[in-house]
Amino acid sequence: MGTITINGLVCEFEQGEKILDVANRCAVEIPQYCYHKGLSVPAQCRICLAQISAPNPRNDGKLELMMGGKLLPTCSTDAAEGMVVTTESESAVANQKAVMEFLLINHPLDCPVCDQAGECTLQDFSYQYGRGHSRFTDQKVKQPKKDLGPNVYLYSDRCIMCTRCVRFADEVAGTTELMIDGRGNQCQIDVFPGVPLDNPLASNVIDLCPVGALLDKDFLFAQRVWFLKRTAGIDPLTSSGDNIWVEHNQGQVYRLKPRENMGINTWWMTDEVRYGWKFVHSEDRLVGPMRREHGMMVEASWARAYKQAIQMMSADRSAGGSLGVLVSPMLTSEEVFALVTAVRSIDGSAKFYVGAVPVDGEDRVFKNTGGAKDFTMRAEKAPNARGVRRVLDSMGANSGEFESFIKDAGSGGGGFGCVVLTGNYPSDWVTDGLVNAISDCELVLIDTLDSTLVEMAGVVLPSSTFAEKAGSFENCDGAVQHFSQAIPGQHASKSEGQIAMDLIELGSGGSLRRHPPAFGAQIVDAQPGQVSGASESVNLERGELFDVEVIRSEMGKIESLGSYVSSIVMAPEEELVESDMEMVTL
Repeated sequence: MGTITINGLVCEFEQGEKILDVANRCAVEIPQYCYHKGLSVPAQCRICLAQISAPNPRNDGKLELMMGGKLLPTCSTDAAEGMVVTTESESAVANQKAVMEFLLINHPLDCPVCDQAGECTLQDFSYQYGRGHSRFTDQKVKQPKKDLGPNVYLYSDRCIMCTRCVRFADEVAGTTELMIDGRGNQCQIDVFPGVPLDNPLASNVIDLCPVGALLDKDFLFAQRVWFLKRTAGIDPLTSSGDNIWVEHNQGQVYRLKPRENMGINTWWMTDEVRYGWKFVHSEDRLVGPMRREHGMMVEASWARAYKQAIQMMSADRSAGGSLGVLVSPMLTSEEVFALVTAVRSIDGSAKFYVGAVPVDGEDRVFKNTGGAKDFTMRAEKAPNARGVRRVLDSMGANSGEFESFIKDAGSGGGGFGCVVLTGNYPSDWVTDGLVNAISDCELVLIDTLDSTLVEMAGVVLPSSTFAEKAGSFENCDGAVQHFSQAIPGQHASKSEGQIAMDLIELGSGGSLRRHPPAFGAQIVDAQPGQVSGASESVNLERGELFDVEVIRSEMGKIESLGSYVSSIVMAPEEELVESDMEMVTL
């Protein structure tokens, strides 16, 4: 471990670390475009050049300018003991202004209509390091827009040829779809003929692009980024535990972005996760509680639906058939704990099973450069199967996996008189085997999306998606991570944890709390069969009883869950998406 001085700040560095890495780690701003720690170093944008002095061992260790005072790229120059680096010298500042002027020669003046505006480093650095005017008076070179693949547009005239996207396709994705075509000011990024940009990690090039050249088709013209807030989330679709940002505005999710975690997903995320959130606002969402009346499913109030669910779950089954509960691996660990507690308060002999854990193919590994952890695309499509098993095991409630439930629910296993099914999967999860196994059972369904089970159910309780709740998941490597609630519950949905707490409250002879919901969500009116509008400000039936921290405190009282609770990695606070670059005095 040594020390280096960058713009007057003394920073520690490790052997082999580049100056720019040290600056980034120590929050010393050095402008950069082509550099990314997860990619090779071309040192071609030249805006990170600095004046560097180092001790000369041939002159009693006195500081001397390296290379005779020539500017050196901080992205490719190793840090060394005693170095003094400045990007604020007269020559370094002149270089920054020259580079910015060069990059803007052919760049269109379309910031007002560019999706990148507000989070564009070209925009930011032009303001902070540019001249404020251009000496270029000739006509700009115009280049075409290109459709690179199913998710990515290329606005070629905005490209500054940093080549991050090309290097990513070559070095990380390993699919080499992208190339540089042409020479001089006619250079363009393009795909090889007949080879679209369509690999599992393809849309990471959108995040890598420092300007508005590579744009997300799904987000194009959807929202201005300065209106967005982002909330820390965890991959809700697979067992990877990848860290993500859920970016949203006024109760609407607009996009997911990767959140750097060097121990798990490094800088990347799969397209599967990036675009897999659409079920949050799907037209197939269950919009309110329902119950069976005279053989038909009808809308119901929460109180009425709960009452019927408790009756079904607590019915006298002396004639045969027990209560079976299928616990989805899409639920948070805290929700599982609350659900087991709630069901046992109604029927202490209930049997619990882990829900179906979908697996698609095999894990796929993508190599990262620079010694970073490899990125793995997981075949297991459930975020918390291990957390569910851990909680059920610790509470002595694990009766087996999904296959065991199917067997026990059928006549061969004695059957269940009533079953409680939790879903929350992003797509239809119901199998023919499941339908056949529970065809003779009374069904309490707690799910998010419409399915064939709705017409089989006696009671339907609509649940919330990952974006509408907080909790923790345990990934395939045993990492336990907290994520925060991004948006209010859609329609009249409640989290499975809230549903469990309501059942406990009502099962013990209490009543539903009567105060406004925490996020002012759309609600179900007190009258059966009536759904209130979004303008309603008070929810007479949606009291917030489920508190993640309180549940974790209760979980910690069980010895085998104490280590789980203590190992939870908390998420950062919600923040704005737009650039937080400091203003400078003109």
